[in-house]
Amino acid sequence: MGALAPGQACWAALLTPQGKWLADFFIIATDDALLLDAEGAQVPMLAQRLARFRLRSKVELREVSSAWHVHAAWGAVPASAGLVTPDPRLPEAGWRVLSHGALPVDATAQDYDRHRLALGLPDGSRDLDSDKSVLLEAGFDALNGISWTKGCYMGQELTARTRYRGLLKRRLVPVDVAGPLPPRGTPVTDAAGTEVGDMRSGRDGLGLALLRIDALDRAPFTAGGATLTPRIPAWMGLPARQEA
Repeated sequence: MGALAPGQACWAALLTPQGKWLADFFIIATDDALLLDAEGAQVPMLAQRLARFRLRSKVELREVSSAWHVHAAWGAVPASAGLVTPDPRLPEAGWRVLSHGALPVDATAQDYDRHRLALGLPDGSRDLDSDKSVLLEAGFDALNGISWTKGCYMGQELTARTRYRGLLKRRLVPVDVAGPLPPRGTPVTDAAGTEVGDMRSGRDGLGLALLRIDALDRAPFTAGGATLTPRIPAWMGLPARQEA
């Protein structure tokens, strides 16, 4: 937190002691507070869990959802729009904009969903499983969502071991979807009928699927009545033979 200057944001996550995902959020620094831009349904859980670690620190935790409107933007954003911070995951992702009132918009939530799917960015509980998902499976390391130099944190041991021992077996991968969009959790199989993963979020021919890394060279895959073709973005680090 000490590395954040007012007007800057970072992407972070809350983990179980076993290093499994519980929630992710943007932390946006102001002159006198840190604002957590989080999935609405997870806010009560976050407030409850974070309060346990306050101990004797002179920190106050308050839900301020009613005081702020959250916008995602890409392209040019006027400084007068409110509290504007670059999305810390990728420059192409655009901006997070917090304002005390609703702002005029020229795009819909569905437009943003297509934008982030095209970039291969996960979207919280739509793509990750509470108490099951590992951060490196969702690319947090490549998207500036993990600090390898900060002090200890809950779940650090498994996160570091997964990286340094090369234990990652699956990856959340953007896919092009030909056919009807498979519901979340639909098994993904290769041409031989072997299950290689499952479908996560998607829209309009774009999606994310959690796939076995060693199976990527056997694409395309099948999920329900659709054909899935992995599309590996430049930011996603994978073993060379899967990128070829």
